[in-house]
Amino acid sequence: MAEKNNRKWIALALAVALALVVIIVIAGRGQAPEVPIVKVSREDLASTITSNGKVEPISPFTARAQFPTFVEKVIATEGQNVRRGQVVLVLDDADTKSQLAQARTDLLAAQTALQNARAGGPPNEVAQLAGDLQKAQSQVANLERTQKALTELVAKQAATQDEFAQNASALAQARANLQALEQRTQALKQQAGVDSQTAALRVKQDQDQVQAFEARLRSATVTAMMDGTLYSLPVRVGDYVKVGDVLSEMADLHQVRVRAFVDEPDLGWLAPDEDVKVNWDAMPNRTWNGKVEQVPKQVVARGTRSVGEVLCSVENDKVELLPNINVEVHIVVRQRPGVLVVSRKAVRYDNGQHYVFVFDGEKVHRRDIAVGVASSEKYEVVSGLALGDKIALPVDIDLKDGMEIRPTESK
Repeated sequence: MAEKNNRKWIALALAVALALVVIIVIAGRGQAPEVPIVKVSREDLASTITSNGKVEPISPFTARAQFPTFVEKVIATEGQNVRRGQVVLVLDDADTKSQLAQARTDLLAAQTALQNARAGGPPNEVAQLAGDLQKAQSQVANLERTQKALTELVAKQAATQDEFAQNASALAQARANLQALEQRTQALKQQAGVDSQTAALRVKQDQDQVQAFEARLRSATVTAMMDGTLYSLPVRVGDYVKVGDVLSEMADLHQVRVRAFVDEPDLGWLAPDEDVKVNWDAMPNRTWNGKVEQVPKQVVARGTRSVGEVLCSVENDKVELLPNINVEVHIVVRQRPGVLVVSRKAVRYDNGQHYVFVFDGEKVHRRDIAVGVASSEKYEVVSGLALGDKIALPVDIDLKDGMEIRPTESK
């Protein structure tokens, strides 16, 4: 009886063990990893270069202080649309007006000196000397006639030797005086020639000085040089400004330039007129379109990067992009219409070969593929896959060729 009971217990234990084995096998099959699956599709694909960039105005006008002074009035506001000729701000110009008045006085004096020099000397002196010279010439002529007459009279004993001698002495003195006056006249003419050159130079210098002060005076009233946007107004009423300080910056911002900093390895794909898309973090739902305007001719260091500076013209109809802001730039360098594409996440790379894991309904199998153009999210499939093939995406575990998985739809 006991032996029979033992057999029953042994049989029951074996049955339980077998059931446990079956349960473990079934449970083991149920633990196949969940793996997201995507399908190979057909789409238009564009390869883009993504980089950072900075917005710049095209043909900006910068007003700078032409002389040291204080800001007297600020009429416009930063960000305001302005019209050509509109007053933006006014500087204190009292000192400049005083300096201009003195410069004009100096110019008038220099012009008078030049006029006198070209006339032979100061008018009063020239007139006095001319009168003295004419008088001396007349005196010499009269004494010469008298001397001639006395010579004849002395020969006839009609005049004395004393009279002849006195006239001769007076004639010698008159001739000496005439010679001195002629020398003074010649010296005055020579001096006038020198003074004329000096005076002409002085006039030119004073004219330049007057023009410089007039330009300063005009610059004291800062006006808009174009229809556009006053995008920078760094000064306030009462601020002291030095020569060269920026007073205002303005430009037509309906079209701007973006300077994109493209890494050296990507420069070979660039060409003029390639499509450009610009995004700005401050307005994440907006995209601005443009074109590559100029490709770089050299590479420069920018921090730890070696970049080429690519100039792009960008439409900014609503004047939303502002100068000097940082933006994200996407340059479309290659486009492929209607090609097979697969998610970049699904493509692996090993020893120079791209490959994916293809799901056959139960298991995944490694398959080598060839890829072409790449965008930021997808690869063009040149060979190795067909439309509709299901491809496994990466998960926390390493996928193996022939591994069973539980597929889930990728979002």
